[in-house]
Amino acid sequence: MSVEFIGYVSHQESSEIHLPQGPAVNPPYIAAVAQAHEYGGFDRVLIAHSSASPDGFQIASFVAQQTRRLGILLAHRPGFVAPTLAARQLATLDHFSAGRAAVHIISGGDDAEQQRDGDFLNHAERYRRTDEYLDVVKRSWTSDTPFDHQGEFYRVKGHKSQIRPLQKPHLPVYFGGSSEAAIEVAGKHADVFALWGESLAAVEETIAKVRASAANHGRADQIRFSLSLRPIIASTEDAAWARAESILQRAKDVVSASPNFTRRPKDPQNVGAQRLLAEADKGSVVDRRLWTGITALTRAAGNSTSLVGTPQQVTDALLEYHKLGISTFLIRGFDPLEDALAYGRDLLPLVRAAVADAHAGDAGDVDENALRDQRQRIPA
Repeated sequence: MSVEFIGYVSHQESSEIHLPQGPAVNPPYIAAVAQAHEYGGFDRVLIAHSSASPDGFQIASFVAQQTRRLGILLAHRPGFVAPTLAARQLATLDHFSAGRAAVHIISGGDDAEQQRDGDFLNHAERYRRTDEYLDVVKRSWTSDTPFDHQGEFYRVKGHKSQIRPLQKPHLPVYFGGSSEAAIEVAGKHADVFALWGESLAAVEETIAKVRASAANHGRADQIRFSLSLRPIIASTEDAAWARAESILQRAKDVVSASPNFTRRPKDPQNVGAQRLLAEADKGSVVDRRLWTGITALTRAAGNSTSLVGTPQQVTDALLEYHKLGISTFLIRGFDPLEDALAYGRDLLPLVRAAVADAHAGDAGDVDENALRDQRQRIPA
């Protein structure tokens, strides 16, 4: 099992320690961050979605234009465009990106967030809609003949698309959601199931549940797993923890003022956030290196747990998750541009070399030749 790294490209500079600044769509910043990830050796970048954010399809097309190798993971909420149209939009993006596109399906875990875009379905209905939506999308991607569909949410008659994804049989489908309803749909449809950064025991439990769901569809060995984290690295462990404390202190002012956080509910509805808060309730540090300080501060505003330490210590922690079945790490920093470069220089090569070493059956130190080879992946 190889390892994949996914970064994050926002439409403007912002984070828990940076108030949003610049225009709402900042092309030079988007290009710089995307190119930093490509330079650093990331495999993909996530383009997120919310009820207030700029259109992700257009940002994805721009990122594809600004890079040569970097893959794109576009977050997409079912229900706001017809599945047949979404299938064509995603397939078109795959062509313009030369086969670098993937889609991250997020059904929505917060009623108020959904309602801002006019969606008043409840949680269970949203996941039933997602299931049907993906049925139609995948059929549009693969059907050689016109097809009809009659379901609870969609009715299609005589559909046949002229545009198919370059990738076969279709774009990779990543899937987010931690509820039982989400896991049921993921078992049927997901190529990659995405988890937030929980403890080793919690991650192992969720992987087992998703694999059991996938087994119901004969897919237990086909589904892969992604883990989202916010690594904080420094040259020494003490310096890394000092940096984490500095981030927390800076974040207190930003989180209280930024519209990205002030609209969030105190008690989140989505199960993924509830699970992160349960980890934070165990203490500020879980499993020795998983830091929950930002999770507690933001009430689990998405990807918010961190692994803190030297690059080697964080590598060792990531390998423990890899042993459980995690093949993809979605990582982003609190200083988005600078951290992307630091990860590419100091962390990704170590992890890739260590994974290669583990698969070679060597239980000793990281192979220096493999490490050198991985460092050479970063373009000059």
